[in-house]
Amino acid sequence: MSVRAPATLSFLLLALSLAASLAPECSQPCACPAAPPPCPIGTSLVLDGCGCCKVCARQIGEPCNLLEPCDHHKELYCDYALLSDTDTGICMAQEGQPCDLGGVIYRSGESFQPSCKHQCVCMNGEIGCVPTCPGVVRFPSPDCPYPRRVRIPGRCCEEWACDQTPQDHHYESVMGGASQIHPLPSSQPIAGFGEAALQDLEPESPRENCIVQTTEWNECSVTCGMGVSSRVTNDNQRCQLERQTRLCLIRPCDSQQEKEIKRGKKCVRTPKARQGMRFELSGCASARSYRAKFCGVCTDGRCCTPHASVTAEVEFRCPEGDVFRKKMMFIKTCSCHLDCPRDNDIFLASNTRRMLGDYQRHM
Repeated sequence: MSVRAPATLSFLLLALSLAASLAPECSQPCACPAAPPPCPIGTSLVLDGCGCCKVCARQIGEPCNLLEPCDHHKELYCDYALLSDTDTGICMAQEGQPCDLGGVIYRSGESFQPSCKHQCVCMNGEIGCVPTCPGVVRFPSPDCPYPRRVRIPGRCCEEWACDQTPQDHHYESVMGGASQIHPLPSSQPIAGFGEAALQDLEPESPRENCIVQTTEWNECSVTCGMGVSSRVTNDNQRCQLERQTRLCLIRPCDSQQEKEIKRGKKCVRTPKARQGMRFELSGCASARSYRAKFCGVCTDGRCCTPHASVTAEVEFRCPEGDVFRKKMMFIKTCSCHLDCPRDNDIFLASNTRRMLGDYQRHM
C-alpha cells in the first residue's frame, strides 16, 4: 500500500495538471468588451466555450478552439483530430445532405454567394439566403421629385439618384417647378389665416393620408423544414413600402405522411401533429410547444400546399440566453393540386396559389 499510494497520487496530479493546461482560459474571471463584436453577414454571434463572452462564430474550414467556437447554428463542430495541436481544431460540418443550386453542389454548413447580392448557406439539403444590399425604398419628395435606382460601375448594389424631370419626357415636374408657380391676380389670402396660423398647425402625419397596399404572402421557400415567406406592404407609420417576412413550416422533413393516407384515398390533406412540438430555428427552440397542422402528401402526383393560414408571433430561446420573437405562419387548411413548387428553388417560384383568410393573431 505504501508503494502504490505515491504512484496513485502522482497520477492524479498529472491528470489535474493536464486538464488545467487544456483549458487555462476558463480559469480566469470573465472580462468581456462592453459591446459585442460586429460579425459579417451570415455569421452567428455565439458564446465562447467558457460561456463568458459573445464572439463571432468560426465558419467551415476555419481554425477553432475553446474561445473561438464553431457556428453551431449551422451544425458545425470543432474537429481536433485534424491538427497535431490539441488546443486547435478545424470547423467541420455534421453529416448532412448537400445542396444543388444551378448545377453547383455545396456541402452542408457551407456558406457561399451565388451573386454579390445574396449571402447563402447550405443546411442539410436546404438553402437559406440573406440579401447583402439594403432594401430601402425612396419615395418622391420636394427635394427629390423623381428618384430612380442607378448602377454604379464597380459596385454591386444599386443606389438612388434624384432627377428633377421624369425620364420619359422633358416636361417640367410639379415638384421641381414649384418655385415658379404664382397665385392668380384675383386670389387673396384667406382672412385670419396668416403666417401665424400656419405656424400653429401641426405637420400632417404620412399615415393619415396613406392608402394601405399589401401584397399576398408568397409561397414558402422550402417544401419541408423551416422556411421563409414574404410580402410587401406600406402599412406603417411612414406609409413607406417595406418587405415583411415570416417563418413557415409546410411539413417536417423526416415525417412519413404516406402512412397516414386512409384506405381508398390518394391524399392526406391537412394532418395535425400527434403531440406538441417545439419549433427549431438556427439552434434555438420555441419557448412553448405547439400542435401544429401541416400539409400532407398524395400518391397520384399532386402536391399539397397551404390554402388558409394565420400569422402569429413565436418566441424563441437560444442556448446563449438570447430571446427573440418571429412571425410565423400557422396552417389552417391545405389544398392538393398539380401546380407544384420546385424543391430548393429560392429565386424562381412556380407556385403562386393564393392563401385565404390570412390574418395575424396571438397563438
